[in-house]
Amino acid sequence: MSEIHLPHDHGENSANIARNMPEGQDFVDVAANFKQLGDSSRLRIFWLLCHCEECVINISAMVKMSSPAVSHHLRLLKASGFIQSRRAGKEVYYTAAKTPVAQLLHDMIKQLMALECPDMCHFE
Repeated sequence: MSEIHLPHDHGENSANIARNMPEGQDFVDVAANFKQLGDSSRLRIFWLLCHCEECVINISAMVKMSSPAVSHHLRLLKASGFIQSRRAGKEVYYTAAKTPVAQLLHDMIKQLMALECPDMCHFE
């Protein structure tokens, strides 16, 4: 770990913080996740899947979007690790991933929108 010498010393612990700052790529990865969350349709689908497990056709009906559009959003949410899927015969069912990050996202949506979640919640 190299020593960091800042041009100005303001009496803060800035040099120590800078030494322990995560690498730039770590922030690129986090920004990519935030980019996925920048779409209201994806957030809506994610919130829905926090409360039920559903197939594409039913999700499409609930959010009033075409199945191809919903499939696109599901692909992105799954690639980001926010949702998971399981196959039962020919049908694929989606639900929120059981991860701390997915739970945090659910809690953020709930708090920011001042929502009361239905009795059935994936995380409760």
